[in-house]
Amino acid sequence: QVYLVESGGGLAQAGDSLRLSCAVSGSVFKLSYVGWFRQAPGKAREFVAALVWNDGSTSYSNFVKGRFTVSRDIAKKSMYLQMNSLKSEDTAVYYCAAADIWTNDPMSRPGIYQYWGQGTEVTVSS
Repeated sequence: QVYLVESGGGLAQAGDSLRLSCAVSGSVFKLSYVGWFRQAPGKAREFVAALVWNDGSTSYSNFVKGRFTVSRDIAKKSMYLQMNSLKSEDTAVYYCAAADIWTNDPMSRPGIYQYWGQGTEVTVSS
């Protein structure tokens, strides 16, 4: 079992930066992938970024490439999402997700993740 707790959300102005954190506990040694997804009001949950826990290989959605950076600190059992140049369309609830299986499916697929956090809200005003 893996437990995830997000933090760092809040209110920002367009162009600002925010850093989200995801604290991971439980069977961390089993982790394969960890990722960030978001859900805006009235919209479906969408992939933001993810990485392979052990080697740090990353994947990003096209709409955050060059603005967001995903990283992890294995010693601190934490994952981060550095969000720069925020836009109003980045407003959403951001969820941390984790998987403990290996798959040929892309890290952007929500179905590969067994564990989800409760979400942290990010509001960007223009």
